[in-house]
Amino acid sequence: MFIDRAKISVKAGNGGNGMSSFRREKYVPKGGPSGGDGGRGGDVVLVVDENLNTLIDFRYKRKFKAEAGENGQTCNMHGRQGEKLYIKVPPGTLVKDEATGQVLGDLTANGQELVVAKGGRGGRGNARFVSSVHRAPTMAENGEPGVEKALQLELKVLADVGLVGYPSVGKSSILAMVSAAKPEIAAYHFTTLSPVLGVVSLREGQSFVLADIPGLIEGAHEGKGLGQDFLRHIERTRVLVHVLDVSGMEGRDPIEDYHKINDELKLYNARLATRPQIIAANKMDLPEAQQNFAKVAEYLAKDGREVFPVSAASGEGLQKLMERAAKLLSEVGREEPEIVDTVVFEAEPEDEFTISREDDGGFVVAGKGIEKLVAMTNFANDEGLRRFQVVWRKMDIDQALRRAGIKEGDTVRIRDMEFEFKD
Repeated sequence: MFIDRAKISVKAGNGGNGMSSFRREKYVPKGGPSGGDGGRGGDVVLVVDENLNTLIDFRYKRKFKAEAGENGQTCNMHGRQGEKLYIKVPPGTLVKDEATGQVLGDLTANGQELVVAKGGRGGRGNARFVSSVHRAPTMAENGEPGVEKALQLELKVLADVGLVGYPSVGKSSILAMVSAAKPEIAAYHFTTLSPVLGVVSLREGQSFVLADIPGLIEGAHEGKGLGQDFLRHIERTRVLVHVLDVSGMEGRDPIEDYHKINDELKLYNARLATRPQIIAANKMDLPEAQQNFAKVAEYLAKDGREVFPVSAASGEGLQKLMERAAKLLSEVGREEPEIVDTVVFEAEPEDEFTISREDDGGFVVAGKGIEKLVAMTNFANDEGLRRFQVVWRKMDIDQALRRAGIKEGDTVRIRDMEFEFKD
């Protein structure tokens, strides 16, 4: 089954907690702090596997969680880092953040990796808080939570040449004749419901990947006839073979079909209109096609198109068509088209925060720095609590809450922690 879209949730591993301990060896009087740091949590990494050609695996498993880091130990022993979680995806996978729609990466090359969720930093042990004025700290940090995200995966097939055209013009039959692919072929529209790839071998050392893109119709760029699902797979092809039924047996004018399909390509993505395109005038084994061919070829030649008379039924003309497609491929080169959605990520300052109010009157403080502080503070430890209060005052959160209208006894929420405001 060909699945070209999937939604998954990923959770990087939490960092391990730091240890609070003191040396207790014999003959070591007044042993100092010896608590080790927690290990970093494992990252979640997408990696391209060229043996995959569909996202069907994500239909059965949609939640992925990396290993957490181990807690720190006594005697200054640090916890082990969590193992990275590698998730295999097929070449041509576009990765988006579901919450923002931002493109996180475009995975095309075999073995290419993309870290989609970073593991949390391990908490520091009490040995890390020793100073000249504080020789025996008891405070240790909790591990930082790993990043959690919902992702959208979109597969765009990686093919050199794409066969485009209206339904039932013979695209699948052409693919079956020139390659070892076995697409479903039948005398009804939309027989092909997903892209089919085949390798065309012309001579020793010369081959390319040909894709049968399911039939397009007028309004495809707006999603009609599953059009957007099909058009997405044309974006990566470098040469287009536009298949026309010159026999007119379906009751359509091939010249009108030619313009409608090209209009849909242009409306979906203007770059598609600039791709090299050759015309396959199919069904030349029929008398009607032979009668119409001269008129169609003359018109398309005026539009600057090369027209090749072919018959998918007999194979006539297909060799010459494929050789011309291969020549065009060598001329346009192998550079992949750029992604339209370019995103620039800017680092978020950790001392910035926002304050909002919920329906029950509680105040919510949100921000990278304060949320990280709450997650990594051990509130059961007096020193950890005092350190939290010092950082809280340095960030002027009290003043910001007063400006927002907070009163004595009101509730303050940060992440999953809840506080009562004391003026």
